Amino acid sequence: MNKKSDIKPPKPLLGRVGNSLKMGIVGFPNVGKSSTFNLLSKLSVKAENFPFCTIDPNLAKVPVPDERFDKLCDIFQPKSRVPATLTVYDIAGLVPNAHLGEGLGNAFLSHIQAVDGIFHLVRAFDDPEVVHTEGDVDPIRDLEVISNELIMKDINLVERRLDELKTKLLRNADEQSKRERDTLIKVKALLESKRWVKDEDWTPQEIEALNDNLLFTSKPVVYLINISQDNYLSKKNKWLIKIKEWITARCPGKMIPFSVEFEKNLEAKQTTGQSMIDKIIKTGYEELHLIHFFTAGEDEVKCWTVRKGSKAPKAAGVIHTDFERGFICAEVMKYTDFIELGSETAVKNAGKYKQNGKEYEVEDGDIIFFKFNPPKDNPKKK
Repeated sequence: MNKKSDIKPPKPLLGRVGNSLKMGIVGFPNVGKSSTFNLLSKLSVKAENFPFCTIDPNLAKVPVPDERFDKLCDIFQPKSRVPATLTVYDIAGLVPNAHLGEGLGNAFLSHIQAVDGIFHLVRAFDDPEVVHTEGDVDPIRDLEVISNELIMKDINLVERRLDELKTKLLRNADEQSKRERDTLIKVKALLESKRWVKDEDWTPQEIEALNDNLLFTSKPVVYLINISQDNYLSKKNKWLIKIKEWITARCPGKMIPFSVEFEKNLEAKQTTGQSMIDKIIKTGYEELHLIHFFTAGEDEVKCWTVRKGSKAPKAAGVIHTDFERGFICAEVMKYTDFIELGSETAVKNAGKYKQNGKEYEVEDGDIIFFKFNPPKDNPKKK
């Protein structure tokens, strides 16, 4: 028999809290990072064939494809249409010993530290005209090098923080600092065994300590495997099985084979086939644990991004802080009910239009109308 007291609260998520999280494109120089960024963002940044052509991270807000959003726009024909977006950084190429400052490593690592998830771009195509900084194409070596660089940087960060905590605990042995120290000792052992923080099972208290440190290896990873157009169309590449085996064994994450060459030709209408760009964007959004709800009407159809597990008042605050401060309730209808029944009135008549309170956890695709009391402003000081 299930009792409310038996229901465990959702486990906190690793990483920053917020609805404006970012994915960074990470990889060796000359693997197709800037070209991929161009395809994702439809912007034009430098993509010359030489290392370090991207020194400062380029930034784009990329629309997240959503057939539900398109359908609501078709129904309401609104004056304004605002899709969900994913923020993507194009980060300059990492090289061996970046954690020691090699090849502008300190700047690049600081850019990775500023993002919340990683698109790890791996080259698995041969092209004598596109030089590889390590001399030859070997995606397993490249995966290993970049994984190790981020692990080594985290070890450096953890050791420095442990030194700070040691000094702090000599002055004041508070419980929070003890928990952080114990967590980071466990983290250091994990990193020294070449494992990532994101792949360990942590307690809520440990996650709290980890989120105070925001380590590189706590970030989710989506592997983008850049193959030739011929390999993409034939669905055959000699490296893919080995890459998948490495990912499964060393640092689990979603893997998406795609072809920059094919995507460019598709955009130029010089070939046909199925693009992977939409899948890449949606996967990045989902791996950051982001979802969106809709507000919909004749004036505007808009997607509002929140982190999975967000309660109704927090979601209301994404629209306006006053909505959260004066929250009364969230009137919710499910997208599927609205489409199936044909109108808001029909949803209400079917008893499927719900009023939810502060504990309601917003679900992906909810159509929501918030009721709130405008909070009273403090009188202006004379």
